[in-house]
Amino acid sequence: MESFVTSVALIGIVIVIASLLSGAIERSGFPLVAIFLLLGVAIGPGGFGIADVGFQSPALHALAMLGLALLLFSDAVTLDTKQLRTRARMLWRLLGPGTLVPATITALSAWILLGLSGPAAAILGAALASTDPVLLRTVLRSKALPEAPRIALRLETGMNDVVLLPIVILSMLLLPGGQSDSPGSIAGGAHVGRSLLGLFVLGPALGALVGWVGISALAAVRSRTGVRRDYESLYALGLAFTSFAVAEAVGGSGFVAAFVAGLLVAARDVELCDCFLEYGEATAEMLLLLTFVALGTTLIWLGLGSLDWRVVLFAVIALIARPVALYPMLAGLNLNMRDRRLIAVFGPRGLSSLLLALLPVFAGIANAEQIFALTSVVVLLSIVVHGGGTAFFLRRSASRGVVGPAAVLAPLSRSGVVGEPAAGPITIDEMRGLQAKGESMVIVDARSIASYDSDPLDAVGAVRLNPDDPVRDATEQRLSQRATLVVYCA
Repeated sequence: MESFVTSVALIGIVIVIASLLSGAIERSGFPLVAIFLLLGVAIGPGGFGIADVGFQSPALHALAMLGLALLLFSDAVTLDTKQLRTRARMLWRLLGPGTLVPATITALSAWILLGLSGPAAAILGAALASTDPVLLRTVLRSKALPEAPRIALRLETGMNDVVLLPIVILSMLLLPGGQSDSPGSIAGGAHVGRSLLGLFVLGPALGALVGWVGISALAAVRSRTGVRRDYESLYALGLAFTSFAVAEAVGGSGFVAAFVAGLLVAARDVELCDCFLEYGEATAEMLLLLTFVALGTTLIWLGLGSLDWRVVLFAVIALIARPVALYPMLAGLNLNMRDRRLIAVFGPRGLSSLLLALLPVFAGIANAEQIFALTSVVVLLSIVVHGGGTAFFLRRSASRGVVGPAAVLAPLSRSGVVGEPAAGPITIDEMRGLQAKGESMVIVDARSIASYDSDPLDAVGAVRLNPDDPVRDATEQRLSQRATLVVYCA
């Protein structure tokens, strides 16, 4: 009971602190994950001694596995499938040279400098080539970041984990403990064959099946009885967990299944995707932040105890490999120099790298703790370097007059209250009646970006406002403060 109460208390603390600090942290650009790592230190053995989460902790195992599945699902759901087609050249460069070249450079550095075996170095290189969406979230939400770098970074964070995951899993098979028999034996070959089948066939197929069945069932129920919007968000989380569990139950890759299920949601059901972005993404973020708290108690600091010049040099190489490899590869994509620099520089290593590095630990691979410890050193350095760089970029943009994510703008209504609504929704007939009487009225299209881009129909005479920043848009378009604003969404 004491352990249960402690766990519930930690979850509550994560939610409360994340909510209270969200505005201030987003305004400053300071990485939110750093706050939760320090919270982990406070409750760990070096602080109040409330918790000490080790590699064998069932709680860490559950958090890490579900966290990685949710991370992959969230990456896929947030992808704009139209951009995948229109930005195909950029995507190939981000996932090819932009992901695999840094992974190769990092792996070779680990092999030469640190004496790791080839498969272990490959796991470390793949884990440290993952661009972390959690650390990038603040800058991606900021209007200071131009559109082209925002799209490129969203595509990279949404896709490169699924490229790197097979490298990690296949390399694990080549390490002692990765399989019960030697690779040359019949049993060992069968084990590798089953793993390949699960990774490249069962995982994607079952993810697509769960996603398709789930979306079809939701569409049928939605058209007959309707589904509450907040429950649609929970439904999306249910699809993520179900696809993961179904694939794992039959020997497939649950992580790939979760990604494919999310990709199907993004492609086939824009409304469900929007619901997940509004509610479910916040739930997923809380789970990921809780994972940072757990790792912050002890594990993420283990690598600092073995620092020497080789480890420091390796960490520096791991961080600079991406910008050095990616910047020249972005030539010829109709990007200006500033956009190319921003895409190359904003590539933090964070929770996604740690979760990938935990997979061999949970699989019982020999010396896998060393891979995680080295990953932790690079992640801590990235939090300092990229977190500080993000804060500097946002402050500098604000000083130049670029509005950030937490700007405070003049309210629309004369009473000082933004958006004084009517008593209830207005029907189209009522709206036309008011128009016929000559009342001053503005029709506002406030659909989400995904819904707006996917629908060829627009209301005649409607003014488009971005739902993420409506006051600023309305102020810039000089909408009347005396008119009735009739707002519609999806």
